[in-house]
Amino acid sequence: MTKKILILAGDAVEALEVYYPYYRCLEEGFHVTIAAPSVKKIQTVVHDFIDGVDTYTEKPGYGLEANASFENIKPEEYDGLIIPGGRAPEYIRLNEYIPAIVSHFFEANKPIAAVCHAAQIFAVIPNVIKGRELTAYIACKPEVQVAGGTYIEEHLHTEGNLVSGHAWPDLPGLMKEFLKKL
Repeated sequence: MTKKILILAGDAVEALEVYYPYYRCLEEGFHVTIAAPSVKKIQTVVHDFIDGVDTYTEKPGYGLEANASFENIKPEEYDGLIIPGGRAPEYIRLNEYIPAIVSHFFEANKPIAAVCHAAQIFAVIPNVIKGRELTAYIACKPEVQVAGGTYIEEHLHTEGNLVSGHAWPDLPGLMKEFLKKL
């Protein structure tokens, strides 16, 4: 039976963090749904690190079709969840459907891959990471801690069903571990 993977995205999702997992899952023969606040072409962004700049820079990336809206997602139909970073988690976490979608994967102990700013989503549903260990982009460390999680100072961390990565350079390890969990 073909695995079904859900990717949560929205405008300003980091391009590598959505495309790499998307194509990697397609390569495995999985059915992949990219969900966003609405069905539309979303705008990805490219975050990069430049010598002498204290934080990452952001440039427009490729457009990407979101083929489902959060409102129409039935999480029980999916085998795994991928939450890319970028700036999308900052605002999609405010969507009324996100807490139930994400909580389902934790409660059902299904594989979850979360990279970079994905941890911002957990801040609005702290019960899912309370007492758990994860990594994320360093700027998300306070949100992980306030939600009751333990921030791990590594670029890749796996605990139970949750595989977490610091940023896009960690995608090969993140996807390797996520695929093992599936």
